[in-house]
Amino acid sequence: MRSEEYQKYVNSRAGKSPLLKDCLFAFLVGGLICALAEGLHYAYDALGIETETAKALVSVTLVFLAALFTGIGLFDDLAKVAGAGTLVPITGFANAVVSPAIDNKSEGFIMGVGAKMFVIAGPVIVYGILSSAIYGVVYYILNMWMG
Repeated sequence: MRSEEYQKYVNSRAGKSPLLKDCLFAFLVGGLICALAEGLHYAYDALGIETETAKALVSVTLVFLAALFTGIGLFDDLAKVAGAGTLVPITGFANAVVSPAIDNKSEGFIMGVGAKMFVIAGPVIVYGILSSAIYGVVYYILNMWMG
C-alpha cells in the first residue's frame, strides 16, 4: 500500500476524537487530583504537622496512592476516562515507574523489575536533573555578572 492509500485507510478506520469531552475530563480529573493534594495538606496541618513536613507527606501520599492504584489496575481505568488529567506530574511519574516494574516482574527482581523500572521515568529524571543543573549554572553566572 502506498502512503496516501494507507493514510486514507487509517482515517477511515479511526474514529473521530471527542476533543472537547477529552479536554474537559482531563481538566476535571487533573483538578481533582490537585484538590486531593490540597485536602491532604489541610488534613496534615490540622493534625499539627509542620508545614514543610506536611508538604513532603502530601507528595509521599500521592506517590503511594498512584503506585497502589497502578498495581491494582485502577490507574489505567482512570486514565482511559481522564486521559492527560492523570499526568499531574507526581501521579504520572509514579505510574511511569510502577507500570514497567509490574509488566516485567516475570523476568525477576533484578533483570525485570530493577532493570526495567525506570525505562519510562529514567529519561525524565536524567533530563530534569540536567536542565536544573544548566539552569543553576546560568543563574550563578548571571548573578555574578549582574552583581
